[in-house]
Amino acid sequence: MSRLLDVEHLTLQFDTDEGRITAVDDVSFTLEAGEVMGLVGESGSGKSVTAKALMKLNPGNAHYGEATDIKLHLEGGIVDIMPLQTSKEMEIVRGGAISMIFQEPMASFAPAISIGDQMVEQLLIHTDMNKKQAAELSIEMLDHVGISDAATRFKQFAFELSGGMRQRAMIAMALSTKPKLLIADEPTTALDVTIQAQVIDLMKDLVAEFGMGIIFITHDLGVVAQTCDKIAVMYLGRLIEQGTVRQVINNPQHPYTKGLLDALPRLDDLDAPLIPVPGDIPSPLERPRGCVFNNRCAVAIEGKCFSEIPEFVAVEPGHTVACHYVAEGLK
Repeated sequence: MSRLLDVEHLTLQFDTDEGRITAVDDVSFTLEAGEVMGLVGESGSGKSVTAKALMKLNPGNAHYGEATDIKLHLEGGIVDIMPLQTSKEMEIVRGGAISMIFQEPMASFAPAISIGDQMVEQLLIHTDMNKKQAAELSIEMLDHVGISDAATRFKQFAFELSGGMRQRAMIAMALSTKPKLLIADEPTTALDVTIQAQVIDLMKDLVAEFGMGIIFITHDLGVVAQTCDKIAVMYLGRLIEQGTVRQVINNPQHPYTKGLLDALPRLDDLDAPLIPVPGDIPSPLERPRGCVFNNRCAVAIEGKCFSEIPEFVAVEPGHTVACHYVAEGLK
């Protein structure tokens, strides 16, 4: 596989009425072509903000850290995303090399324009197709994601479709340009298990056929286990554990990662109680000093975890964790 994406020291802050808050703090990761990375964490962890930052889709009150560096490796060369400013400059990235499936499709489709017209418009912008070819491909993609009578749905508006059907239409729209990188923000949340499996299979087929990379944002570790090659666990704007799916699920190291796995229902023991991660994720306005998980951690080291930000240490090749407790045990 070849390198597709480099994200280094991504820091993103927002100006609010209460002051400037940090939503993403010094996040770094890489993605290879044909690789699927699961970005996992509770609501409020910064997953969606991180994803939108790759296309600079965050609002005008956003401020990127000076060290932030985002590079996309395409056939025509390396695209340095941070210097891009205007909508015209961003066309190579937004909807072209990168497509995103948003968490709420109703807020993403234009209500007064048919689904088909929106799909055709993006294909005319990002490909050399004519209107007829774009319409044919759009209908084909709607059919691929399990929308019955796709030719009819193509002419309808978003409000005429059910929630699950809107989600499938958005997936079809995102995939129709055959992007090099697909960002999928909770893409299967509104779907029943049959369509969920169909959509996941479609994504896998596109990865195999076009070498597309995927960043898969989800709360569902079951979906991650069957879909992703590697996992990045995020908490309060920081990455805290990274590794292959097998490494992280079979041998979780960070107390937060262990808590997420312990909270899953067990099919082999239906009477076993669910064990939630204790406490609540703090507001970004009240970020703890030191390790951001210290106020919910049962093994926090007094002093160190409350004052020093942990560095990533290698548990095994390809598996790293940012945790003082783990680092002390590895010495």
